[in-house]
Amino acid sequence: MVTNSTFGMMDVQLTLDSILGRAEELFPDREIVTKRPDGSIHRYTYAQMGERVRQLANALDELGVARGERVGTVALNHFRHLELYFAPACSGRSMHMCNMRLPDSHFQHTIADAADTVLFVDPAFVEKVEVNADELDSVEQYVVLADELPETSLEPVTDYESLIADQPTSYEWPDIDQDDECGLCHTSGTTGLPKGVPYTHRAVYLHSIMVGHADAQGLSQRDVVLPIVPMFHANGWGIPYAATLVGAKQVYPSAHTDPGPVANLIDDEDVTLSAGVPTIWLEMANYLDDHPEVDISNIERLTVGGSAPPESLIRRYDEEYDAPIIQGWGMTETTPLGSLSVLRRELEDRPPDERYTYRAKAGMPVPGIEVRIVDDDGNELERDGESLGELHVRGPWVVDAYLNRPEENETSFSDDGWLKTGDIATYDEWGYLDIVDRTKDVIKSGGEWISSVELENELMAHEAVAEASVVAVDHEKWQERPMACVVLREGAEASAETLEAHLEARFPSWWLPDRYEFLDAIPRTSTGKFDKMRLRQQYDDVRLGPES
Repeated sequence: MVTNSTFGMMDVQLTLDSILGRAEELFPDREIVTKRPDGSIHRYTYAQMGERVRQLANALDELGVARGERVGTVALNHFRHLELYFAPACSGRSMHMCNMRLPDSHFQHTIADAADTVLFVDPAFVEKVEVNADELDSVEQYVVLADELPETSLEPVTDYESLIADQPTSYEWPDIDQDDECGLCHTSGTTGLPKGVPYTHRAVYLHSIMVGHADAQGLSQRDVVLPIVPMFHANGWGIPYAATLVGAKQVYPSAHTDPGPVANLIDDEDVTLSAGVPTIWLEMANYLDDHPEVDISNIERLTVGGSAPPESLIRRYDEEYDAPIIQGWGMTETTPLGSLSVLRRELEDRPPDERYTYRAKAGMPVPGIEVRIVDDDGNELERDGESLGELHVRGPWVVDAYLNRPEENETSFSDDGWLKTGDIATYDEWGYLDIVDRTKDVIKSGGEWISSVELENELMAHEAVAEASVVAVDHEKWQERPMACVVLREGAEASAETLEAHLEARFPSWWLPDRYEFLDAIPRTSTGKFDKMRLRQQYDDVRLGPES
């Protein structure tokens, strides 16, 4: 065994300034494109972005933002937000991504929890901040992300361009420890107040490398990437950092996330990779049906996360648009990517139905992530694809503690260093995870589990169904029974009996919903997922009888 301590590797810190520096050095002329709210297009290069990032770092110095302090962003996807992804972190501060879609009390809590000293705000969200400003005690300066200052009651306040205009384009980046915080995002799927998840330079750097791995998203300098997932949601799934690291062309939609503008951006900018929640691509498919003249053939892959896309949607994009959907799973706590459903070589020759079954799963853990499934007693379960338990994960970009939440830290992490995700899953011999449900969403009827996700996906496979969400309602005999909330496609017709017959072909009778509600729309969370919490609250008074 070799134990000579004179051998080793260079002590190079994995920090975000090196990600920015690589893009500036190797891809200075590569474009970053934003469709502004007024519909005009803003273009500039990595070289120009780097200069503005340094101007912003100098402005933060002038504002008195100290090393280790946080600045908040209340913003959508655009070039100025991208600059904020780098300037605070590279200069030794941290950026807090604020979710403006949260209820006011939660919005106030996240900013107080982060102790943001400066708040950068899109013009569209100035009113949201004004309403809450009296409760934002830590904020000492507001900056509106615009060319000029709109009328506002915020004080003190300036516009972004005035803030950086006279600042030098050079900056001496300080020595930063790779374990220093570079960003903070709050979870939004909890039942209580959102929990703060801090990210380190090292975690984001390693996550960015992984995103470019061939068995992950395979993001490279050849790509043109359009992130539709909001940049305030878990680092924009890490895409802004990873795209900058590899030098990919980046395209940002700002407020234009409806199917028409997105389709036009995909076509006009030759986008090869895009990412968003399933509802984005459900709506896009319906739009493309009505607009056959729109061409998205340059798309090579679509990453879908946040919730599981129905198998029918994956088939549809394959068959009609030759745009493969790759399902991903992750959490705010995993920076966020944890698994991707890429097809193993051993499964490529399987029949189509079997291949689609695997592609509809949450997929294999990405390189760097370890997983296990445990039962209620903490025992690790077999990788048989059938044993249900809670999913635990660990890895170099998985958080090991929440900000200011010692109680949750006690219950959310195991004694041997694993994050308890709260997801109910199986893990099979090929290494594929199948997320069956969240612990709070799984339906336990008479002591047996029913997967709301599987019922939802099969309902959305019906030609008449646009959206479906299944929640538990109280039952006198079985404690809980499934109820399906369904939105039909425009002009389509379907009855409860029709949908029941459709489900009977796949599921045992005791899985089938006891009640169907036909809605005009299913409520969504702040990140675009179906809001089951609101549905459960809406139907809280429903109690089914033993005859159901």
